[in-house]
Amino acid sequence: MFATGVTIVTARASDGTFIGLTANSFNSVSLTPPLVLWSLSRSAGSMAAFSAGSHYAINILSADQQALAKQFAARDGDRFAGVAFTLGAGGAPLLHGAAATFECFNRSRYEEGDHVIFVGEVEACMHHAGASPLLFHGGKFYAEHPL
Repeated sequence: MFATGVTIVTARASDGTFIGLTANSFNSVSLTPPLVLWSLSRSAGSMAAFSAGSHYAINILSADQQALAKQFAARDGDRFAGVAFTLGAGGAPLLHGAAATFECFNRSRYEEGDHVIFVGEVEACMHHAGASPLLFHGGKFYAEHPL
């Protein structure tokens, strides 16, 4: 019963392929230095690539990107099919239309329970002023409605 934002974490694997997944386990850790965290199931197919890679991007989705969140959450298919992006300085895909994007150095990892917590050092970030976020609560997506 905790509402969260929705992110897509992206990276470029050592073989050059793009990897990405939908995640709502994202949080700020520190302002100095700028650190963020997210977590990934130990059994995830992309675990090896995210663990070995030096950089990844956390793309915070806009309210109109629900279909993209579902596409990157799907188990099968090309998650990047039809997706517009540019490459960040560290090689990770930066998704067009995201409300905000954090380009991160893969600073550290912590194994806890059945997940691995990734801590990223933010090297660059950008946002689109006025963009409404995509929210997730109780198994459903929501768009922001200002009070």
